[in-house]
Amino acid sequence: MTQAAPAPGGFDESEMYQVLKRGCAAVGIDSSDSRLLRGHTNAVLHLKEEEIVVKIARKGSRIDDVARTVRFVRWLMEAGFPTVPLHWVDQPVVIDQHALTFWQYLPQPPHQVAAAQLAKPLYALHNLTAVPEALPVHDNIAAIRRSIKSITCLSDEALSFLTEYSERLESALSTVEFDLPQGVIQGDPQHRNALHSGDGEAVLCDWDTVARGQPEWDLVTVEVHCRRFGHGAQHYNAFADAYGWDVTRWSGYQTLAAVRELRMVTTNARKVAHAPSSLREIERRVDGLRRQDRFIRWNIL
Repeated sequence: MTQAAPAPGGFDESEMYQVLKRGCAAVGIDSSDSRLLRGHTNAVLHLKEEEIVVKIARKGSRIDDVARTVRFVRWLMEAGFPTVPLHWVDQPVVIDQHALTFWQYLPQPPHQVAAAQLAKPLYALHNLTAVPEALPVHDNIAAIRRSIKSITCLSDEALSFLTEYSERLESALSTVEFDLPQGVIQGDPQHRNALHSGDGEAVLCDWDTVARGQPEWDLVTVEVHCRRFGHGAQHYNAFADAYGWDVTRWSGYQTLAAVRELRMVTTNARKVAHAPSSLREIERRVDGLRRQDRFIRWNIL
């Protein structure tokens, strides 16, 4: 068993493995060969022998929300949608207020999914009809407000700036006229929230933020990730060509991009207590927002 990062998912390493062991035992799965894949928000572990990925939601996550995600993904699977499939066990499993979900492991090549590969599954998602699950309404401003209230790592002056900036963006957002019809959106489509399926295509994963909303939010998120994390304009342009609509050519682009970036910054800022090493990067990003530097490269947290 490999050593985990400090406080993955907001709880310590020993607790994480105890929750994993008990949750796996509840559904008859061996967890003895687990390896931590990701641990900044939730804990995501690979069980090599079982070829299963286990996701442990942080304590305080709404169990009903996790259950809704499971039902939605099962519906996607039945519809033949390109998603990472759930494992067959009855889930979520709840251990000490942590909701565990179990997913099929897909072996991955060393390179991430390219932005262009996100276009086909995202377009299919945005055009889904007759979705049986009642999904929440996507609301970035509300999420930003919640995060700002929870931030403890930044100065009062920085928090005042973030609050005032969010209010300016909320006002600007109220005048935006959307071009695309509302539908189902993934909420956080990016290179790390998609996987190679093994046949040259990509499948979406990490459905925590699935919602009803404007597809423009998903499209601007892809653009922000290409621009901020060093993937470059070429990768984004290939995505826009494959999707068939370029969000950067739309009148509301600048406002949506700014809102999306602020949400990313504030979301990570409220998690600093569980990832203290991220504080310097958060402060650097806040300074970039203050200077209106749209092209400063962000480091992945």
